[in-house]
Amino acid sequence: MSFRIERGQINPSSSNKTQRQINNDFKFQRIFDETLQKQDDKLNISAHAQQRMQERNIKLEEADMNALRDAMNNLEEKGARESLMLYKDMAFIASIRNRTIITTMNNNEMDIVTNIDSAIIVK
Repeated sequence: MSFRIERGQINPSSSNKTQRQINNDFKFQRIFDETLQKQDDKLNISAHAQQRMQERNIKLEEADMNALRDAMNNLEEKGARESLMLYKDMAFIASIRNRTIITTMNNNEMDIVTNIDSAIIVK
């Protein structure tokens, strides 16, 4: 049981919510869920990564973006922060927290990768 203070006296609070409060709670939950869903769909590419993609003639189609987004979701579920994502003949370094691809390269250019805490082969 919960209590509330009214005019200097402690009174048990009623748990009867009005229909308006219930509707407001439902609206908030719906907006909150939609916002979370939008964040899961987001995948940013930094200016640096865009420059590297242009220099290396790397092009991503919508299917490629979806595969990378799904991989990023999986990495986020596992608690990854900075990850190496290997996809086809490309390699991406991504900030999972920011949902941003930081840089990209062809697999044959990759020698040493540092400052990552995880890696994934995107299929």
